[in-house]
Amino acid sequence: MIVSGLIGMALTDPTQDLQRLVAFALLVAFASATQDIALDAFRIESAPVDRQAAMAAAYQVGYRVAMITASAGALWIAAAVDPNERTYEHAPWTVAYVCMAVAMLVGILTVLFSREPAVAIAPQTLRREQGRSWFYVAVVSPVLDFLVRYRWHAVLLLALIATYRISDIVLGVMSYPFYRDMGFTKDEVAAVSGVYGVIMTLVGAALGGVLALRYGVARVLILGAVLSALTNLLFAWLTTRGHDIPALIAVISADNLSAGIASAAFVAYLSSLTNVAYSATQYAVFSSLMLLLPKFLAGWSGWAVDSHGYPAFFIGTALIGLPVIALAWLASRLAQPDGPASDRHSSFTTDRS
Repeated sequence: MIVSGLIGMALTDPTQDLQRLVAFALLVAFASATQDIALDAFRIESAPVDRQAAMAAAYQVGYRVAMITASAGALWIAAAVDPNERTYEHAPWTVAYVCMAVAMLVGILTVLFSREPAVAIAPQTLRREQGRSWFYVAVVSPVLDFLVRYRWHAVLLLALIATYRISDIVLGVMSYPFYRDMGFTKDEVAAVSGVYGVIMTLVGAALGGVLALRYGVARVLILGAVLSALTNLLFAWLTTRGHDIPALIAVISADNLSAGIASAAFVAYLSSLTNVAYSATQYAVFSSLMLLLPKFLAGWSGWAVDSHGYPAFFIGTALIGLPVIALAWLASRLAQPDGPASDRHSSFTTDRS
């Protein structure tokens, strides 16, 4: 479905048929969300508790490299076949989107050669679900399980999930328009993102996984929240530099390093909240909640920049990250959740190491 949607987008000129392009984009979004949830469930079910931080780090390496490939890589391809940087041409983007569709073959072939993981579900859970309807087991039980295990702490945990990536996502929507407004070409942005962005992403994800194993997920989660807010201030500094390639390298490197650390810790954190009996459904709820508020606010980013300018916008994205730091600290104070240990992959504590 993703391949079909990307090819449809490649063959649709937005200046001629915007509604058709939107329809194909919605198809890609719908299918990619389903793919993400299935992949997350596969990852959680494929490793024991003590490997979840490492799995999260490996997942983030692949995810961040893929994101850079789909952004900087697509820009590179479009720039390479674009006869004129100053005007819009549909043909270069057709080539770029077709290449992205072909890249999906990597995931398709990997899945075809992968086996379904064997999941050990606690006997208590199996007995509780026997005889109940499919809807209750697939939809109601996962939600009730989370609420029963965490009780009133669930409100705090859900608040943290809903806001943890808010600084990155709200800023990220305006990053490429910002680069263009600062005079950077597609080639320059693609080169910096493709080299320094990839390197620092790999370093950040690996570092996040190592730190989580050594000091516990909670401490690294707080560190990631702090870094996400601080690095947004670098974009405000970049507005004072003009067309400055070394400054662009420094900002993109720092941003990708902090994102790698924060993402690795956050994925491990979400995995620790998930009961393997309901891995797909619970992680779907968590990851959807993670994007809901940030994506909504990100939709107003263009208006915010037009109204207040880039410097104020970037400072604002850093400030909205401050409550996240407080929530991460409060979440780190939580005790073990109720319920048998075999019903969940791990517990989110500060002294896990």
